[in-house]
Amino acid sequence: MLVNVSYNNKKIREEVDALVGKPFALKERWSMGGIGSPKLWITETSLEIRNLLILDNNLDSCNVELRPKGIIVRFRSLLETFALVIPYYKLTLYKGEAFVYSIYMDHHFIKVKADKPNIQKFFKKIMDLKTKNTPTALEDL
Repeated sequence: MLVNVSYNNKKIREEVDALVGKPFALKERWSMGGIGSPKLWITETSLEIRNLLILDNNLDSCNVELRPKGIIVRFRSLLETFALVIPYYKLTLYKGEAFVYSIYMDHHFIKVKADKPNIQKFFKKIMDLKTKNTPTALEDL
């Protein structure tokens, strides 16, 4: 789900929380070693996201927030903040050549540069949480 999260809209916040869960508690954040990524430089995106990013002349960057049932990829365009809300069961991650990670959900994707060890460590944390929180059989649903 791609949404504008610039404003405090209760309906959108409830939809996001229903899809990926409420934010982790402070104690959980400390035990996980943080839930936010460093600044990620965007190298390529799907058409709908690209149309938002080309509206301004800034360098394209994003960050990822971990949630109990998914992730939120946030990026800015003009003075607006947009979020790509991805539950773990729809999340697909690929590691490409030249330290590029691809984050896919349905027809949306964002490719980011991961040329630092802390960024690669963060993507490993995402994969571990995805493995832990994705149901493996129909009985788990």
